[in-house]
Amino acid sequence: MVRRRSEHNDCEISSLEEVSLHQQDIERIQHLDRWCRDLRILYLQNNLIPRIENVGRLKKLEYLNLALNNIEVIENLEGCESLQKLDLTVNFVGRLSSVESLKHNVHLRELFLVGNPCTEFQGYRQYVVSSLPQLKWLDGTEISRSERIGASQGLEETRRRVWEQEKEYLKRRAREREEAQRKEAGEEKGNKERKPGFDGRWYTDINNTAPVLEENKENQDAEGNVVNSDLDDARREKEFWETPCSFTPESRVEAHRHLEEKKKAKEKLDFSLTEDEENNTIVLDLGVYRHMDTSLIGVDVQPTYARVTVKGKIFQMVLPAEVKPDSSTAQRSQTTGHLVLTMPRAEGEIKVTKSVLPPPRARQSRCSDSPEDNKRRAGVPEWLEVDPSRRTALDLGDIVPRRSANEGPLDTSRMAPPPPPEHSRFSHDFVDDPDVPPLV
Repeated sequence: MVRRRSEHNDCEISSLEEVSLHQQDIERIQHLDRWCRDLRILYLQNNLIPRIENVGRLKKLEYLNLALNNIEVIENLEGCESLQKLDLTVNFVGRLSSVESLKHNVHLRELFLVGNPCTEFQGYRQYVVSSLPQLKWLDGTEISRSERIGASQGLEETRRRVWEQEKEYLKRRAREREEAQRKEAGEEKGNKERKPGFDGRWYTDINNTAPVLEENKENQDAEGNVVNSDLDDARREKEFWETPCSFTPESRVEAHRHLEEKKKAKEKLDFSLTEDEENNTIVLDLGVYRHMDTSLIGVDVQPTYARVTVKGKIFQMVLPAEVKPDSSTAQRSQTTGHLVLTMPRAEGEIKVTKSVLPPPRARQSRCSDSPEDNKRRAGVPEWLEVDPSRRTALDLGDIVPRRSANEGPLDTSRMAPPPPPEHSRFSHDFVDDPDVPPLV
């Protein structure tokens, strides 16, 4: 991501001086202090960063923008020796005393804390101005000399008042964390107890519906399930956004997670691939969005795969067998909006079936020569008869070759006698090779 954002520097990150990483759902600052030592300007606004960390080695950093994040404490900026401007607008900084850690940043001139809980403390501005004498601007307002002199007067009383308010805020913040943890635990427990249907949604109990004709029951159930699921989704969505809640880092993360889930749910398409053995076809059922126009769907069926384009995004699947693209059909359900592809198998497609081996006495044996002989006799099979009664101790005396009629009589004086007539035998034509001497 950093390399993509450094196009203005020819994608060279080691010499990068400015990078913008805003709105990237970043939850932690890392690696930048090792990769980009020459950074001067760093934009990290509108992310989910809860803590300032891993920036202490950026000695040349002059401007750090962390607005719209989840930061609660100002810390770990002592190593940023050149820091001149720090933007923490709309975060959750409630520990105002942590602002004193910026005393080490002697070049700091501008500080933004607008939208943080600490700005509501009585004596907030006076405390910050007196704690950071190097500041020239606070929350976009210039600090005058008279204001600085007034802030230094009665400083002890201001600090005592700020610390008391800070203590009360931290207690309230601890209660908010506990409440968020209980809520999260309750949601996890509720998700485990729920028993959704096959696609993870809740539907009405079809067993309690009034009896209907068998031919229309399936369509009515499917249509009712889709309508009920849409209504439930709309109701839950409305409740989520209209239910009052405290503005906390936990609520902000929860809202982000909710939006991410909705986004992923819209991008994900359920599907099922089945093989209809009776009709010798392969059926692909793709859960296309119900209210999406059919003109936004493109279908391409090839002998070995099927490709469906939905709003420019490709869904592609390798088929378990070769099909006929010209005979394939694409249909869309009027109730669910699903796209159904019916693809007949290609002619000559071999179906995999379980084979049953013959009994041991009826099996056919084949005697192969050495690899050199097989290479020399490429494509010329040599089948021999084997005595099935002596299969356990096979030797050359059991092998009886079949000879052609023009080779003359066969000398059987040095061969084993033929097996009894009750034994079954398998015989094949024997093809002679002129380069190989006959068996004797």
